[in-house]
Amino acid sequence: MSTEPETQIAAEASAAEEASTEEQNRSSTLKVIGWLSIGIAVAALGVYVGRELRGRYKFNRRTPYDFYDHASGKEQQAGEFGLGV
Repeated sequence: MSTEPETQIAAEASAAEEASTEEQNRSSTLKVIGWLSIGIAVAALGVYVGRELRGRYKFNRRTPYDFYDHASGKEQQAGEFGLGV
Protein backbone atom coordinates (compact mmCIF):
# COMPACT_ATOMS: atom_id res chain seq x y z
CA MET A 1 0.00 0.00 0.00
CA SER A 2 2.82 2.39 0.63
CA THR A 3 4.01 2.11 -2.99
CA GLU A 4 0.69 3.09 -4.54
CA PRO A 5 0.70 6.75 -3.39
CA GLU A 6 4.34 7.08 -4.40
CA THR A 7 3.53 5.67 -7.84
CA GLN A 8 0.60 8.07 -8.22
CA ILE A 9 2.74 11.00 -7.18
CA ALA A 10 5.46 9.98 -9.64
CA ALA A 11 2.90 9.58 -12.44
CA GLU A 12 1.36 12.97 -11.69
CA ALA A 13 4.81 14.55 -11.59
CA SER A 14 5.78 13.06 -14.95
CA ALA A 15 2.45 14.14 -16.48
CA ALA A 16 2.98 17.67 -15.17
CA GLU A 17 6.52 17.63 -16.52
CA GLU A 18 5.30 16.55 -19.99
CA ALA A 19 2.64 19.28 -20.01
CA SER A 20 5.27 21.82 -19.00
CA THR A 21 7.59 20.62 -21.78
CA GLU A 22 4.81 20.81 -24.39
CA GLU A 23 3.93 24.33 -23.29
CA GLN A 24 7.58 25.37 -23.50
CA ASN A 25 7.79 23.93 -27.02
CA ARG A 26 4.66 25.82 -28.07
CA SER A 27 5.96 28.99 -26.48
CA SER A 28 9.34 28.75 -28.19
CA THR A 29 7.70 27.96 -31.54
CA LEU A 30 5.46 31.02 -31.26
CA LYS A 31 8.46 33.16 -30.33
CA VAL A 32 10.38 31.95 -33.39
CA ILE A 33 7.40 32.62 -35.68
CA GLY A 34 6.96 36.07 -34.12
CA TRP A 35 10.62 37.02 -34.56
CA LEU A 36 10.61 35.80 -38.17
CA SER A 37 7.52 37.87 -38.91
CA ILE A 38 9.11 40.95 -37.38
CA GLY A 39 12.31 40.37 -39.35
CA ILE A 40 10.48 40.04 -42.65
CA ALA A 41 8.46 43.18 -41.92
CA VAL A 42 11.63 45.15 -41.10
CA ALA A 43 13.31 43.91 -44.30
CA ALA A 44 10.29 44.89 -46.42
CA LEU A 45 10.17 48.32 -44.80
CA GLY A 46 13.90 48.78 -45.44
CA VAL A 47 13.52 47.89 -49.10
CA TYR A 48 10.61 50.30 -49.50
CA VAL A 49 12.37 53.18 -47.70
CA GLY A 50 15.58 52.56 -49.64
CA ARG A 51 13.72 52.63 -52.94
CA GLU A 52 12.01 55.90 -52.03
CA LEU A 53 15.26 57.52 -50.94
CA ARG A 54 17.03 56.40 -54.12
CA GLY A 55 14.19 57.75 -56.26
CA ARG A 56 14.33 61.11 -54.52
CA TYR A 57 18.11 61.22 -54.86
CA LYS A 58 17.94 60.50 -58.58
CA PHE A 59 15.13 63.02 -59.07
CA ASN A 60 17.11 65.78 -57.35
CA ARG A 61 20.23 65.06 -59.44
CA ARG A 62 18.60 65.70 -62.81
CA THR A 63 20.31 67.81 -65.45
CA PRO A 64 18.63 70.07 -68.02
CA TYR A 65 19.36 67.44 -70.66
CA ASP A 66 17.16 64.92 -68.87
CA PHE A 67 14.12 66.86 -70.03
CA TYR A 68 14.75 66.00 -73.67
CA ASP A 69 13.16 62.87 -75.02
CA HIS A 70 16.28 61.46 -76.68
CA ALA A 71 18.57 62.01 -73.69
CA SER A 72 17.54 58.95 -71.73
CA GLY A 73 19.28 56.43 -73.94
CA LYS A 74 16.54 53.91 -73.25
CA GLU A 75 15.03 54.10 -76.70
CA GLN A 76 17.11 53.46 -79.76
CA GLN A 77 16.55 55.61 -82.81
CA ALA A 78 15.41 54.06 -86.02
CA GLY A 79 18.19 52.59 -88.15
CA GLU A 80 17.03 54.48 -91.20
CA PHE A 81 17.47 57.88 -89.63
CA GLY A 82 19.61 60.13 -91.80
CA LEU A 83 20.02 57.57 -94.61
CA GLY A 84 17.48 59.19 -96.91
CA VAL A 85 15.17 56.21 -96.88
